[in-house]
Amino acid sequence: MAEPAPVPFGQGKQRAPRPTVSRRREVSHASARSLLMTVLGEYVLPRDRPVWTSMLVESLGMLDIEEKSARQALARSAGEGWLVSERIGRRVRWSLTPPGRRLLTEGAERIYAFGRDAHAWKNRWLMLIVSVPEAKRDLRHRLRTRLTWAGFGSPVAGVWVSPDPSREPEAQKIVAELGLEAQAMSFTAQYGAIGDQESMVARSWDLSELTDRYEDFIDRFTGVSPSDEQAILRAQTELVHEWRRFPFLDPQLPAELLPASWSGAKAAELFHRKHVEWRPAAQAYWDHLTANEDQA
Repeated sequence: MAEPAPVPFGQGKQRAPRPTVSRRREVSHASARSLLMTVLGEYVLPRDRPVWTSMLVESLGMLDIEEKSARQALARSAGEGWLVSERIGRRVRWSLTPPGRRLLTEGAERIYAFGRDAHAWKNRWLMLIVSVPEAKRDLRHRLRTRLTWAGFGSPVAGVWVSPDPSREPEAQKIVAELGLEAQAMSFTAQYGAIGDQESMVARSWDLSELTDRYEDFIDRFTGVSPSDEQAILRAQTELVHEWRRFPFLDPQLPAELLPASWSGAKAAELFHRKHVEWRPAAQAYWDHLTANEDQA
């Protein structure tokens, strides 16, 4: 199959599309496009060097992605501003754009730090009250999507809560960008004597669905023992790919507000242990494949 046409990036850097992170895409099922992002973040980002089309196609092939889909994913990622291509003779190689590198770096930091450190909770809540008319359903949907992504839960209509008061600047940015500043108010306080926190948490976040996802992750990777370097690279990539969804799903509630024997803690221990165990062999095999492609 012919190489995809190089995507120009130079004359008009300022007019080039800027990549964005979509929560819907991050939490959806595996696709060629989302798996490519995992490969770029896990193997291409740390090396800061171009990578051949054939190398990326081969690595996605190890993950059961067909060549046509892999090449389409490359073209779409370039069109969205994540990658820029360069033709060398009859071959094409790809580099991360500066915005793409920045977003992947931020994503890597979030993924690898997630679930590692628990912070002491000071029993303080941030409460956001924001009114959106029923008629403006699209605006209400965008507000709900962005506040949910930021870790807020909604116990009743128009009220959003977070056990992390440091998220107030993020909430302020969201309501400002949606033009809702005049309709919004925020408070920080301790929970009062009326009702109980457990009920509020249950009404604000669906922890049962999140528990099921964590249990699926644990079931999938517990006991996995890849036999060679290629199998380790595949296992490592799949491990990271599945784990990278959780920062977009888990509101990261304090331990005091979580069920006993929280599956998220077990899943985090499993992820970080496996990632450290498999990383040397996976990275070495990537370098081996890269060296072969450079000599082709």
